Amino acid sequence: MTGRLFVPLTAIVLLVALADPLCAASLRQGIAAFNRQDYQRASSIFIPLAEHGDPSAQAYLGFLFETGRGVPQNYSEAAMWYRRAAEQGDSLAQYSLGLLYDRGQGVPRDIVEAGKWLNLSTAAAPPKAREARQRIRDAVTRKMSRGEVAQARLRALEWAPTREH
Repeated sequence: MTGRLFVPLTAIVLLVALADPLCAASLRQGIAAFNRQDYQRASSIFIPLAEHGDPSAQAYLGFLFETGRGVPQNYSEAAMWYRRAAEQGDSLAQYSLGLLYDRGQGVPRDIVEAGKWLNLSTAAAPPKAREARQRIRDAVTRKMSRGEVAQARLRALEWAPTREH
C-alpha cells in the first residue's frame, strides 16, 4: 500500500515544485514581449496568468487595457485587473487604480478611494518611484476635504492584502 502511494505523491510534489518556475518563465516571456512592444503577444501570455491570480500579470494586463495596446481599450477591464493585483499588494497596480478613481475612468469617480490606493502605493513604492508617487498623491489630496483625507487614510490603514490562490 505504501509503495502505491509513493509514486503518485512523488509526482504531485514534483509538479508543485515545477509549477512556479513554469509560471515565472511565462511571465518573463510576457514581459519580454511587452518590452519589445509586441503587445498582442504579451496580452496572450498575461491573460491566462492573470486569470490564475498572478498579480504581476494582472497589473500588466490592466495597463494594456488602459492604453489599448494589444487589446481593445477598456477602462472598466483595466480597473478590474488593477484591482485584482492591487488587492494582492501590487503597488504599481494600486497606483494605477488610484489614478482611475481620481479620473473616474472605468470606475465611479471616488476621491476617497483614490486617496486610499495612492496612500498604499506610495507607502509600498520602491525608492526610485516614491517621490513621484508622493507628488501625485499630494496633488489628489489637495482636492480633498479634511474629512475625505481622514477617510482615505483610515481605509488604507484598515486594508490588508489578500492572495487569490
